Amino acid sequence: MPTPEEYRGLPIEARLGRLEQTPVELEQALSGKTDAELSRRPDAHNWAAKEIICHLRDVEELFQIRFHTVVALDEPRILVLGASANDLAAWRIGGSIGHPLDPGRWAEDRQYLRNDTGEALAAFARRRAEVLVLLRSLSPGEWQRGGVHLGRGRLTLADWVAALAAHDDNHAAQLRRALEGRA
Repeated sequence: MPTPEEYRGLPIEARLGRLEQTPVELEQALSGKTDAELSRRPDAHNWAAKEIICHLRDVEELFQIRFHTVVALDEPRILVLGASANDLAAWRIGGSIGHPLDPGRWAEDRQYLRNDTGEALAAFARRRAEVLVLLRSLSPGEWQRGGVHLGRGRLTLADWVAALAAHDDNHAAQLRRALEGRA
């Protein structure tokens, strides 16, 4: 499973190929599974397959917004998962209510286990197709457009796509483990 850094070493088309393959891979992994199988958590600390699909759907929307923001604006600040309290405070985000991009909180607030897995996967696939239309429309120079990541500094669109490809790999492996009942 390549890291984001390893994906950065691959041609853009290879990264886009990975993004394109993910919905197909997920659909194949879920094929024939019952709702009970999809809703079973491997342990108290890890998500069920259904929750992983819902997470991917929601994160895809977040990446879609990020990509459009970086294309539309010059060097925007990009809110990220796991930002420190100090970084959030400097940007006047969160305060006493906490970080707005908290996947664990999303799973509870959005009741992932009550979601229909097929509908969540279809929404993910639709958003991913929309993201790919945008990314495939970029000129070579536009791939160097960037935004400021709270923890890592400036990241280009090419860097963000590498991160998303690695994110896909990570959660595809997590999904396979969840379906096997392993953490």
